[in-house]
Amino acid sequence: MGRSMDYDNAKKPRSDQQQQQQRRSRAVVLLLVLTNLASILVFSGAGAALHAHVGRRYPALHAWGSSKLLRELNATGLALAASHAEVVDLSSRLSAANKQLEAILGGSAAKREAGAPSRRRAAAGPHRLPLGPSQRLGAESEMFPALGQACHRHRGELEQYMNYTAGGECPSDEAFAQRLMLKGCEPLPRRRCRPRTPAGYVEPTPLPASLWAIPPDTSIVWDAYTCKNYSCLVSRGRAKGSYDCKDCFDLGLGGREKDRWMRRGGKDDGDDRGSLDYTIDGVLAAVPRGTVRIGLDIGGGSGTFAARMRERGVTVVTTTMNFDGPFNSFVASRGLVPMHVSVAARLPFFDGTLDLVHSMHVLSSWIPDAVLELALFDVYRVLRPGGVFWLDHFFCLGAQLDATYLPMFERIGFEKLRWNACWCQAASSISHLFKSRIFTDYCLLKPLRAHSQGVGFGWGTTCSFEEQ
Repeated sequence: MGRSMDYDNAKKPRSDQQQQQQRRSRAVVLLLVLTNLASILVFSGAGAALHAHVGRRYPALHAWGSSKLLRELNATGLALAASHAEVVDLSSRLSAANKQLEAILGGSAAKREAGAPSRRRAAAGPHRLPLGPSQRLGAESEMFPALGQACHRHRGELEQYMNYTAGGECPSDEAFAQRLMLKGCEPLPRRRCRPRTPAGYVEPTPLPASLWAIPPDTSIVWDAYTCKNYSCLVSRGRAKGSYDCKDCFDLGLGGREKDRWMRRGGKDDGDDRGSLDYTIDGVLAAVPRGTVRIGLDIGGGSGTFAARMRERGVTVVTTTMNFDGPFNSFVASRGLVPMHVSVAARLPFFDGTLDLVHSMHVLSSWIPDAVLELALFDVYRVLRPGGVFWLDHFFCLGAQLDATYLPMFERIGFEKLRWNACWCQAASSISHLFKSRIFTDYCLLKPLRAHSQGVGFGWGTTCSFEEQ
């Protein structure tokens, strides 16, 4: 019914008002056309030609009855015609210049698009999957590259990191890139460039000799470090000043690195159960033989723990940072596996896959409590049931151990395997803060059966030592 009424209304003649409005619109259009024709006639020079023609055939014709006024009008018309010609010429030149500029800009844009397409956008994504949606990605049709959340808080530094020549040599910005990682931009975005190859590079020393060999200086690029050769790094352990893992590069018989995890804490009988210095053999003897096969060393410095474990048939990955030294390159030169990740990063291992996780000095009270607890839960995650967490030389203030860290270990759910604590007696009269430090060695087990909370933690075996 409604459709029929609409059809009838559409067939009714238009009202008078609508017809009048239409006539006015037509008059306006006609007036505009006549005005434009007159303008073309004047500015194209046709008006002057028409006037000359009319003047020749009708010499007595004067539009305003004044020859002087007519001459002035004719002169003005000729001037306008000349100006119009100049405007047309300038317009054509400007049009040609615009076309050339567009061609230049278009070529530059095409070159940028082909050579380095919006580097930050390429690094952050998303990128369309060439084969369409993937069920592995939850039916998504795009892929996002892995990029640390904090990268977006440091856009200026991220832009600087991504400022490079695509397809060319990467900038020598190792120290800058690592600072960006430590600010939370981890993992860093990928780049389409090639790192510089060291001049005079030689093949590495074969295993097992490489485990205790200093690599040649030509094995790395030294731009990022204060020392420019390995001799400088080895001697730094005997020099004054504070450096991260300052004696880690000295693999000789006189250095501490050669004896790590091999001493017995001063005991002649080889029993380390009452000592803070657990040995690798002592820890391995505390679990069923042959059950420790693969592991991780968090903050492993130059890789000596992994080297000692490899001598016992255990494969250990070493995480380490390059704090003014080529720690990752040094670990690799020893024939071991380095991993350049910070302590704040999620461990890149699947749940329940590792037999052993070790950390010395790194996972300690210098880390904010919330970050440390997340890191310890992550260790628990990657360990298999029955796996060992060796928290080596954990240090804190005495009051912190009972108030903060023992309850934290209980919440995570570890069980005790071995547990020693030693008070640090400062050799010099320094602040009370340093006098009250306590060092602990924990060997913890991930329980075979899941439960919500670990057993209660006490002090275990206690001792004391004098700080040198």
